[in-house]
Amino acid sequence: MLLPAWLPWVLLTGRAWANPRDYDNNDYFAIQLHPSAVPQDVARRLNVQYEGRIGELSHHYTFSCPRDSCRDVEESLQELQWRKKRRRRSLNGRDVPAIRRQITHDLRDVVWSEKQQLRQRHVKRIPPPSVQLARGPQVADGSKPDPATDLDLQDAIQRLDTIAQTLDIKDPIFKEQWHLFNSVQLGHDMNVTGVWLEGITGNGTISAVIDDGLDSNSNDLKDNFYAEGSWDFNDPGPEPLPRLFDDKHGTRCAGEIAAVKNDVCGVGMAYDSKIAGIRILSKPISDEDEATAINYHFQENDIYSCSWGPPDDGQTMEAPGLLIQQAIVNGIQNGRSGLGSVFVFAAGNGASFDDNCNFDGYTNSIYSITVGGIDRAGNHPYYSESCSAQLVVTYSSGHNDAIHTTDVGSNQCYNGHGGTSAAGPLVVGVVALALSVRPDLTWRDVQYLCIETAIPIHEDDGSWDNTTIGKRFSHMYGYGKIDAYRFVEAARSWELVKPQAWFHSPWLSVQHKIPEGDQGLTASFEVTEEMLNTANLEKLEHVTVTMNIEHTRRGDLSVDLISPSGLVSHLATNRAHDAEPAGYDDWTFMSVLHWGESGIGDWTVVVKDSNQNEFNGTFIDWRLNLWGNSINAQIQSLHPMPDEHDDDHETASAVVSTTSVEAGVPATATGPPAKPSDHPDRPTKPKPTDPTDSVVTVTATNTVSVPIATATATAAPEETHTYSDSFLPSFFPTFGVSKRTQIWIYGSIGLIVVFCVGLGAYFLVQRRKRLRNNPRDAYEFEMVGDVDEDEQQGLTSRKGRGKGRAKRGGELYDAFAGESDDDLYSEDGYQDTPSNDTGSGSRSGSSEDKATEK
Repeated sequence: MLLPAWLPWVLLTGRAWANPRDYDNNDYFAIQLHPSAVPQDVARRLNVQYEGRIGELSHHYTFSCPRDSCRDVEESLQELQWRKKRRRRSLNGRDVPAIRRQITHDLRDVVWSEKQQLRQRHVKRIPPPSVQLARGPQVADGSKPDPATDLDLQDAIQRLDTIAQTLDIKDPIFKEQWHLFNSVQLGHDMNVTGVWLEGITGNGTISAVIDDGLDSNSNDLKDNFYAEGSWDFNDPGPEPLPRLFDDKHGTRCAGEIAAVKNDVCGVGMAYDSKIAGIRILSKPISDEDEATAINYHFQENDIYSCSWGPPDDGQTMEAPGLLIQQAIVNGIQNGRSGLGSVFVFAAGNGASFDDNCNFDGYTNSIYSITVGGIDRAGNHPYYSESCSAQLVVTYSSGHNDAIHTTDVGSNQCYNGHGGTSAAGPLVVGVVALALSVRPDLTWRDVQYLCIETAIPIHEDDGSWDNTTIGKRFSHMYGYGKIDAYRFVEAARSWELVKPQAWFHSPWLSVQHKIPEGDQGLTASFEVTEEMLNTANLEKLEHVTVTMNIEHTRRGDLSVDLISPSGLVSHLATNRAHDAEPAGYDDWTFMSVLHWGESGIGDWTVVVKDSNQNEFNGTFIDWRLNLWGNSINAQIQSLHPMPDEHDDDHETASAVVSTTSVEAGVPATATGPPAKPSDHPDRPTKPKPTDPTDSVVTVTATNTVSVPIATATATAAPEETHTYSDSFLPSFFPTFGVSKRTQIWIYGSIGLIVVFCVGLGAYFLVQRRKRLRNNPRDAYEFEMVGDVDEDEQQGLTSRKGRGKGRAKRGGELYDAFAGESDDDLYSEDGYQDTPSNDTGSGSRSGSSEDKATEK
């Protein structure tokens, strides 16, 4: 029997590796278990195969069974997840057959589960074909031309020769690598040669390129190739070699970062650093594969270069699944011995399709450094997307040129690498240089350095805002272009930031139709100093807003967030190609514009449907999340891992008013106001337009232990609207709910009173009849009997009305029908189990056992 080529390598290195997946013949389930559970015991109880742990995720495992042979287990896991998420209660469990209780007991260790599916691979961030590529950028250069004379150019060429000679760089295309030293458009390069001249070339750092492979046989890469941190998830094995005809993207990105200084092609930004390859883009993969790849060797691999994402077609809205989200947070919290993995993502190439990087759940993550592109003349190219989550930009294709780098083959080079795919790896190289000087930098320190050292460009184009910390931000350019020398010099003396703190607002229920046309719908929430002090939050970094909006054409929507200082984040923009009738379903938008703000005051969301047509929608609810530096580092803990309950909408009550607004300019407390010419089609300042503003009910849960302030959605700070929140005289309690709910409550009370009066009258009449007929009759016993009969009829009637859903399959599914959530789970979220069971985690007896004991 032939052994796999990778088996000797695995035996020699001792690396644990899960069995290859066979989706044609097996079903696979990713399951998170309680920490005390033993996965082999769970597999035995469920009669499934234990496949192994999922990457670096604690208590996450893969189980399998022959295809379609364990549908009862699948349905049971689905039902368990549904019940956990919805917290629905069912009938008392005392009458449930013993076999069903046993099945429930078998699943007691399951915290979360998901059946794994192979899904369409991500898209490489290569710019789409366009005639504009040959003509140069779509956006004209807003800066003045460099006053370079022939003497200046000659001086630049001479300096480049001197640098090559001093550093002994003999690579044949080095002088064509304009992104390293631009001798034509002076100053438009990474400004990295000064770092090299100081002896900083990336020694001691490792970058992992998650892509379509890495040609470790290339003479331009093999001396820097880091095999231990590499893996092929498409054709499982330790060598992530390019195998398909178009598997060239990863090798080109790797060359930008760590091409060796030799006589082959050119050099990388950190040419003495190591480079690993993780191959995931060449075939469909599961969430299990991607989660493992995101954390692969995350104690050795410092930086992950990710030049891919959902399609940049202006109509896709996609975020990583829960398993991948957990892997990203796991890398942030546990990678690099707790300093955090550094994730760098390309912003996306869909600008010509009205795409926006806030519709990509990878680039709008607070854990990502999102990088846009500029061309060799410093202009914004036609493809590079804009968004409020973009941190910086750097050089890529456009202006009749592209990035010159390594290609697949022993001695192959390439001069056409482009798109934001090429911009991201250049930032990876800068971070590698900085970590070689300061390996103690955390993932957040790296983001701070991006902001502190970025250089604004084209500042007169109307896209820039002045922030509260004296920086400038543009949705098109982020905080500006990366400068390697400034970045590394700042890293040398950088004071490490304190741990991350956060504040999550209540869920704010709006439940209001969105007006069409020039007007928008606003909703506000006031953050108080007491809230932030309780949350241990000092200054802001990232701001995220999670929203639910129902709409019959998603692309018609736009969303702005106005901070207490008046700065406006364009969270969502109109997308002409997005006709999806889905709206936003627990979608999280992100902004880095508000970095450094205090966060105290009114935060206002403005939702607008700019197209007057047959499509319309409703603003359901939203939630404000503030992330930043902690006040007291000693008491700050890590943020909980993402789970399926993050979108639970259990709420407390509050009342708000809403009003529509016209497009305008926001009031600015600090810094000059935004220019009217910047996105004039978006609402920026809420203005009252109708004195008959409606009343809606807001219900919310505060996940941080802070007082819940009254949420307000008002037209403008200077105008206050007063609304009656009760339809009864003031001495009647409102219970903190809406008029409709009050009517329901008081109506129910009234019906109960009428029923009790009628029932009392009935018994009184019956008693008098019995007294007349037989004064010595033991009528009291007869009356009790009558009551029991009536109650029995009532119970029968209620059972008839309260039938549950139709059965979906098998006794495993039915096992949940007679259990309440209190029977299944204790307060800490761990499932209660029968006391006579010897399995791990047994805590208390079932309801039937308790009844027997009584």
